[in-house]
Amino acid sequence: MALLGKAVVAIWNDILPEGRENFIEWHNREHIPERVAIPGFLRGRRYVAEYGNPEYFTLYEAVDGAVLTGSAYLERLNRPTPWTKQSTADFRNTVRGVCGTEYSRGSGDGGFILTLRFDADLDRRTALEKAIVAQLEPIGRLKGVSGAHLCIADSAASGIETAERKGRQVGVPNWIILIEGSSVAAIDAAGIALMSALPTEIGTDGIEKGLYRLEFSLVDFPTENTELERKAS
Repeated sequence: MALLGKAVVAIWNDILPEGRENFIEWHNREHIPERVAIPGFLRGRRYVAEYGNPEYFTLYEAVDGAVLTGSAYLERLNRPTPWTKQSTADFRNTVRGVCGTEYSRGSGDGGFILTLRFDADLDRRTALEKAIVAQLEPIGRLKGVSGAHLCIADSAASGIETAERKGRQVGVPNWIILIEGSSVAAIDAAGIALMSALPTEIGTDGIEKGLYRLEFSLVDFPTENTELERKAS
């Protein structure tokens, strides 16, 4: 299945060992439901690493980029709950990108997802994007693969300072490839095939690679107005 909407917030983070149990309860019971309740947010998912760093990967899908710089979302970011303040104090090695979804195709959602983060020359964005998409199309048809996606960060939107991130060092991923599927073996094979076919100027040494297992997912059940907005986009 394609990613829902045309924009995502992609977040990687470690958690202090003593804060892990609280983090999971907060994420499940307050944070992801709070985010998905924001108008224009369509789904939130959390994954835990099978391998790679940081340990957790969270993906929010939204109608479009305007939702992710809009007043409703920024209000939540600037008015974190007490539980949010407690939980984010245990975050380490956070990487967060507000991204446009540039390519997304698939037959369904996968229980595992490979994330590839890398820098690329934005002056050659059109050519590089075309080359990457040309490789993602056959990757998406491999056995055990259910989705392949390319997202590119909006640096300005990703770097907005808010109360929720105050005092935390947060990295920004520039280009992100996501491959979803049904098993570690299937996604590993797809990742190897893709990395060998990426444009040489990207360089595999500069790619941050992690494979994650789905732990929690929450979908917004759209109202009639939300569905009309989605179709219009």
